[in-house]
Amino acid sequence: MSRKIKLIWDFRGPASAKTAEHHEIHLKEYIVIEKLPINITGFEIFNEMYATAYMVVVEENMIQVRDALKPHRGEVYEE
Repeated sequence: MSRKIKLIWDFRGPASAKTAEHHEIHLKEYIVIEKLPINITGFEIFNEMYATAYMVVVEENMIQVRDALKPHRGEVYEE
């Protein structure tokens, strides 16, 4: 079984929460369009000035998604 990678986009500023929430919508659309095998997305609000959006991909799709969507960072996804 291949590893899962969590790709993360960071948003800062007073609109960060709404931006991260909206960005997740586009990540879900990308998953459908590209027919990716995993449909795990989300957003996290850390405080009023910092939030993230994320999607999880299998390692085999990571380069394709990274090059297309330009995440800020990634980490191994632990379920």
